[in-house]
Amino acid sequence: MDKIVIHGGVALRGRIAVSGSKNAALPILMSSLLTTEPVVVHNVPRLRDVHTALGLLEGLGVKIQWIDEHSVQLHAREVIGHEASYELVKTMRASFCVLGPLLARTGRARVSTPGGCAIGARPVNLHINGIRALGARIQLRHGYVEAHAQHLQGARLWLDNPSVGATENIMMAAVRARGHTTIENAAREPEVQDLGRMLMAMGAQIEGVGTHVIEIEGVERLHGAEYHVSPDRIEAGSFMIAAAITGGEVLIENAPAHQLDALSVKLREAGATVTVVDGGIQVTRAGALRPLEVRTLPYPGFPTDLQAQMMALLTQANGTSVITETIFENRFMHAPELMRMGAEIAMKGATAVVRGPTRLSGAPVMATDLRASMGLILAGLAGDNETQVSRVYHLDRGYEALDAKLRGLGAQIERVPE
Repeated sequence: MDKIVIHGGVALRGRIAVSGSKNAALPILMSSLLTTEPVVVHNVPRLRDVHTALGLLEGLGVKIQWIDEHSVQLHAREVIGHEASYELVKTMRASFCVLGPLLARTGRARVSTPGGCAIGARPVNLHINGIRALGARIQLRHGYVEAHAQHLQGARLWLDNPSVGATENIMMAAVRARGHTTIENAAREPEVQDLGRMLMAMGAQIEGVGTHVIEIEGVERLHGAEYHVSPDRIEAGSFMIAAAITGGEVLIENAPAHQLDALSVKLREAGATVTVVDGGIQVTRAGALRPLEVRTLPYPGFPTDLQAQMMALLTQANGTSVITETIFENRFMHAPELMRMGAEIAMKGATAVVRGPTRLSGAPVMATDLRASMGLILAGLAGDNETQVSRVYHLDRGYEALDAKLRGLGAQIERVPE
């Protein structure tokens, strides 16, 4: 394993490019199972999770060919299996989204219950109940979800909460079901919208993507398509916070500004200047940071995937900030590591109180999940002396060439063997 070593105290300046969205690319890749024709997906980030997804699909008989650095062709002319094993799914929760398309294509699927980042229980009951509502027979056996359906049938269903993964799984099953499906309380996240656009490019009949009610008219077959994955809003947001925490000036190229309104508002409240420009977002911070109240919410609210990064920023704000996490019940595991660097953070249940500004001192810290990794990187950039972040395999799941990109802004950061 590698670790990231940072010598902090450098104000980041320059331009940095945003890669394709990991959370959009993964279900889009899975959707290739729904057609016998080739699909081409552009702007695919070269990440550990992407290679895990492609490995899963190859095991099911999908032919994979990289056309260039970020474009891949997938051809599921024949599907030779129906199982997504524990060895693959345990490393990446998004692998569970193979359930819907695999069942729709072959009439059966055996998918391990998921693993991934340790940020809460995140049960898959919403996925299972939705697929079952479409007429599938489902059993839970030996840690696997086993689903069978000779024909899926459209249905009207309600999600107890607007789960992104459940919405995506149900969408991919319903586009090949007979009749009409209505998904109420559906997730509105941009990644769901990206998948919807991909499915429609393949011939699916979908209305309401991006709203809480998605209407799907099932079709007998889908055809091949070519699609460009949207830029990663979480990576872009992380770079925006990097500019603010270091007191720098950074142009985030290709940043999807309309998807980052909640973050932009909070950064402006904190004292940063956030300007939407042609080609991206410019973030500058020259003065002191002000404290904030932040509450994570489903889109278009403040993203839970930017909560750890925002906590790092607020350790440098002049006053008391309050962060409330409403999405995952176990997503403050980065806080003790920030406290090792000198942060003053008090946690009670779903609330963290951050008092600042505190002088962050470089220390060996350990990443516990993907976004916690980025929060610790940001703290290291703002801190004194040397910070060593271990377990960066979490980072590799969601940030492409992060150390190289940050070095382009002047950061003193390198990746070294553990």
